[in-house]
Amino acid sequence: MNKIERVDGVLQGKDVDYPPISLWYHFGVQHGGGEQFARITLEYFQHYDFDFLKVMNDYYYPTPKGLDTVRTKADLQKFTTFDVERCEWREQFKALRIISRELKGRAYFIDTVFDPWQSIRRSVAGENMEHLVKDEPDALHAALTAVTENLIAYSIKAIEIGAAGVFMSVPAAKEIVSRDVFLTFVKPYAEKVFSAISGLGRMNVAHIHGDDLYMDDCLDFPVNVFSWWDRGPQGPSMDHVKQRVPSCVMGGIDQTLLTRRSPDFLKNHVHEGVALGGGRRFFMANGCSIDTWVSPEIVRAVVAASREK
Repeated sequence: MNKIERVDGVLQGKDVDYPPISLWYHFGVQHGGGEQFARITLEYFQHYDFDFLKVMNDYYYPTPKGLDTVRTKADLQKFTTFDVERCEWREQFKALRIISRELKGRAYFIDTVFDPWQSIRRSVAGENMEHLVKDEPDALHAALTAVTENLIAYSIKAIEIGAAGVFMSVPAAKEIVSRDVFLTFVKPYAEKVFSAISGLGRMNVAHIHGDDLYMDDCLDFPVNVFSWWDRGPQGPSMDHVKQRVPSCVMGGIDQTLLTRRSPDFLKNHVHEGVALGGGRRFFMANGCSIDTWVSPEIVRAVVAASREK
C-alpha cells in the first residue's frame, strides 16, 4: 500500500498493512516566512518517511492591533471578523500551498489550528480568562463568536488549498478549565468549527488536550479522528473511545518518553501501542507534541518499530 491508500484504508475502517504513523513538534520558526517553514516541514516529513504530515501552525491568532492585554468588555469588543488571507496567517497559507504542491498524489497533510478559547487565551488574555468568564461573560461570548467565524474561514481555506483536514486542539481537562467553563465557553465554539468543516476534509481531527480529560463530553464532535494522550496516567484508553464512536483514533505513543528512554525500550513501547490501537481505525502518533531536541535515532527507531509485523 502507498501512503494515501494506507490512510484512506484506516479512515474507511479497513485492514491495512500497518498503522499510518506521524510524529510532530514545534519547529520554532514562527519569526520566519512561509517558504522557510514549508521547506523545514517537508524536509522533516521526508527524512523520517512518515505516512501523513501534521503541519504545525505557530503563527499566532491575529489579535486586534494595539491590544496588549484583554481585561475589559471594551477589549473583548475589539475581536471582530476579518479577511483571513490578509493577516499574519498569509504565511501559513503560503506554506500550505508549497506543501500541497510537493505532496500532491503522494501523501496527505493536515493543518493545525487552536480552538477559539485558546486563540484568545494564548495571545493576549492568558492571566485574565477567569476574570473574563466571571465578570464579562456576554462580551466573552461575543468575542468567541467572532474568533469562531475567523477560524472557520481559515479552516475552509486550508482545506481548499489541499489539506486533507484540520487538526484542532481543544483544551478539555480539569487542570486547565472547570467542566462548567468547558461546557459553556469552550465546547460550543469548538463544535461550531468542526460542524462547519465536517464533510469538507476527509481527516478532520479533534485533539482533546490535557491530562485529566472531559473525554466523554467531547465524543459528539463531528470529526473523523480523535487524538489525545491515551497513554498518559489518566487515559482514557483507545479501546474506551473506539467503543463509543464510529471515528478513528490517533495515539499509541507517550510523547513524554521519547527523550527519556532507549531505542530498545521505545520499540517495545511502540509495539504495545500498535496492539492497543486494535488494528482498524487506528493512526499511530504521539499524544501531544514531542520535545524538539529528540534524537533522530529515536524517531527513526519508533517509525521502524511501528511497521514491524
